[in-house]
Amino acid sequence: MEELVSAGRSLRDARKIAILIHGRGANAAGMLGVADALAMEDFALLAPQAPGNTWYPFGFMVPESENEPYLSRSLKLIENSVQQVLDHHRSLQELYFVGFSQGACLALEYVARHPSAYGGVIAFTGGLIGQTLAEDRYQGDLRNTPVFIGAGRNDFHVPFSRIEATDRILGQMGARVKVAGFDDRLHSIREDEIDMARQFVLDFG
Repeated sequence: MEELVSAGRSLRDARKIAILIHGRGANAAGMLGVADALAMEDFALLAPQAPGNTWYPFGFMVPESENEPYLSRSLKLIENSVQQVLDHHRSLQELYFVGFSQGACLALEYVARHPSAYGGVIAFTGGLIGQTLAEDRYQGDLRNTPVFIGAGRNDFHVPFSRIEATDRILGQMGARVKVAGFDDRLHSIREDEIDMARQFVLDFG
C-alpha cells in the first residue's frame, strides 16, 4: 500500500494544501471522501498511510511509552508530508490538517509540537495524546491558527474532558479554537460537523 496518496490539484498550482489523516483500521484513500464532503476542490490533498492501517497500537490516553516507537514514527510520517509541502516552496499558512479519530489525535499532537501559523486544523473526534498532558511540551505560538474539534460528549474512545483540555492548551498557545460537542455516543463524522468545520476553518482561510 502506498505510503502517501495524492489527489486534487498539484502542489505547485493549488491555492491550499491539506494533509488528511485517517483513523484506526481505515486507510488514506478513505479520507478523500472527507475532503469531498468539505468541498476542498481547490486543494492539493496529501493522505499519508499508516503501516497496518494503525498509527499506534493502543488508546491515545495510555502512557506514551506504550505506544512507542509507533507514535514517534507516525509523527515523523506527518512531518515528511509537511516537508514535501515546504519543498514545493509553499508556506505553512497554506497548509491545513484534517483528521478523524486516531488521525485527529495525530493532527492535533503534531501541530501542538510544531507550532506555527497554519492554515487550519479540523479534528473530528480527537485530542492531544498521552495519559497526562505534559504542558511544558506544548510551547510556542500557533498565531491564530483556526482549530475545529467536534465529537460526541459520550464517545467511548475519546473522553470529552480531554477535548476540553486540548482546547485550553491550544488556546493558550494562541490558536483560535472552536469545540462542538454533540449529545450522543456516535464515533463518526456528523453532517453538522462538516458544515461547522468548513465555516470555521476553511471559509476563514
